Amino acid sequence: MNLREKIKGIAQQIAPQVVAHRRHLHSNPELSFQEYETAQFIANALRAMGLKPQEKVADTGVVVLIEGRNPEKKTVALRADIDALPITEANEVSYRSKNIGVMHACGHDAHTSSLLGTAYILSNLTDAFEGTFKLLFQPAEEKIPGGASLMIKEGVLEAQGTTAAPKSVIGQHVMPQIQVGKIGFREGLYMASADEIYITLKGKGGHAAMPELNQDPVVVMAQIITALQQIISRHNNPRIPSILSFGKVIAQGATNIIPNEVYIEGTFRTYQEEWRYRAHEKIKQMTIGIAEAMGIEATIDIKVGYPFLKNNPELTKRLRQWTADYIGEENLIDLDLWPASEDFAYYSQIADACFYRLGTGNTAKGITSSVHTPTFDIDENALEIGAGLMAWLAIQEIQQG
Repeated sequence: MNLREKIKGIAQQIAPQVVAHRRHLHSNPELSFQEYETAQFIANALRAMGLKPQEKVADTGVVVLIEGRNPEKKTVALRADIDALPITEANEVSYRSKNIGVMHACGHDAHTSSLLGTAYILSNLTDAFEGTFKLLFQPAEEKIPGGASLMIKEGVLEAQGTTAAPKSVIGQHVMPQIQVGKIGFREGLYMASADEIYITLKGKGGHAAMPELNQDPVVVMAQIITALQQIISRHNNPRIPSILSFGKVIAQGATNIIPNEVYIEGTFRTYQEEWRYRAHEKIKQMTIGIAEAMGIEATIDIKVGYPFLKNNPELTKRLRQWTADYIGEENLIDLDLWPASEDFAYYSQIADACFYRLGTGNTAKGITSSVHTPTFDIDENALEIGAGLMAWLAIQEIQQG
């Protein structure tokens, strides 16, 4: 039996256990930087495989090494994120979230259980490769500053003892828009940087029938939100995709009351770092300038989030071809730019990295809801593919050079 068929056989054998892990994690979600029970569950599962996990990396992260022959020769890192979202689940399933208001609505339970499956496969094939795999079970992908940045600060991408620094980092993410059994790739730029914008406008409230006695922050808010769109349409190079959106406005007035202040939250996303920070300055200047011209005090805070994510072209080409060998060329999808953000981007700024998409949708079964929604779910047949494919890709990559 060749290696590919051996991996597929093990993946099929452990698929029920991977599903069970996923359902346990789905039922017991924890928010970013609070994944204590999740981390304990992961560590226990790894110890049951005979592995020795390193716990409390970036507080709630878990790292484990799987060594083959000549473990010092080369290191490849594999990453899964473990946190959940502040969403109340609407699915009526046996593994529904037990933590009201918290849900694995982005598939991190699938990423974690899949990587646990990959760990089992690799730990049973240590005679099939030279080098070391470093598996990163990473916390807090959903919240700035991102668990990836903290794990990097703690040295997960550096040489440790006789273990070489990871030459490449591979990650996968569920995508319900892709049908189960298919995998998506994109070379080069893939996901956007994402920054959070917080604006407070302070005026003088009063009776809405006497505007001349007030300094109305609501009217100024409308002007600022509209005017800031010109930063994208008139200051940006149109060849650099950019998005400026405001999704939260609080003005605690009434039909006949002008409030004293208005609070605004938004997001800015793009794919070029120089323009990113230039846009920040223009957003600040325009906000403060318009407010001052209208007699309103403005404060603005832009929290710098994740950088853009770039897939190393050579690594991605290799993984794409090996994926074709594993599931067939007909099951590969070419991905478009996706302006969501991911803290996997931090890894991609340091090492050769590839972040690919695992198809988890199934229209026939009604599994179509997008991530970050209360009805998100996956076709669990994807877990067998996810665990086996990553093991296959990891071994192929570690054998390169």
